[in-house]
Amino acid sequence: MPVVIALGAVLMTLLGGWTAQRVTDRRHLILGLAGGLMLGVVGLDLLPEALEAAGNEVFGVPTALLCFVLGFLAAHVLERLLAVRKAAHGLDPDERVPQVGLTAATAMVGHSVMDGVAIGAAFQVGGGVAAAVALAVIAHDFADGFNTYTITSLYGNARRKAVLMLCADALAPLAGAASTLLFTLPEQLLGIYLGFFGGVLLYLATSDILPEAHHDHPALSTLACTAAGVGFIWLVVGIAA
Repeated sequence: MPVVIALGAVLMTLLGGWTAQRVTDRRHLILGLAGGLMLGVVGLDLLPEALEAAGNEVFGVPTALLCFVLGFLAAHVLERLLAVRKAAHGLDPDERVPQVGLTAATAMVGHSVMDGVAIGAAFQVGGGVAAAVALAVIAHDFADGFNTYTITSLYGNARRKAVLMLCADALAPLAGAASTLLFTLPEQLLGIYLGFFGGVLLYLATSDILPEAHHDHPALSTLACTAAGVGFIWLVVGIAA
């Protein structure tokens, strides 16, 4: 049954990526929406789950928040190191680095695997919990597909690579759900992962995606798309609660 439910997540992920691909003539609106979706996922979905799952503290700070900061710093360090490497080869260090987009998209795939694991784990707990988790995962996988395609493309990767990462992200929940038929993921480890991944997403949203969205089109419509992205994730979280 978890694998069947995960098929819904596959379809929603592909729909999100298809939407991002089709509306290229409104790029600033797409980036604004993607930034809002990412902010919503981090602040309203990933961090609350990470804090609840990770549990304990390290030197007075919740483990999930430490991992969140580490994820933010790791994304920043990776981007800066790649920029320095480009400058050493005589290239523009401020030019988009395709590897950053691929790394971020790979992290999105990893997150989608965890979505599938969440579906499977919820079925291990009980039917009511499983229904709520399945609804949440399927709904927000639209945002995952949307963001995966947008991030990969934004950093200068070819359309073929963006579609490839989208397909990997779409199949990831299926693999995650199937894996729960073999094992149960420790809750604390899941919390650590979610915290770290949330920090990576927040860095990408605030340092690249949202500034790019408002650079050439500082319009209210772009800001409205960002707010709509956050609102959509809030709606999904509220329905699933």
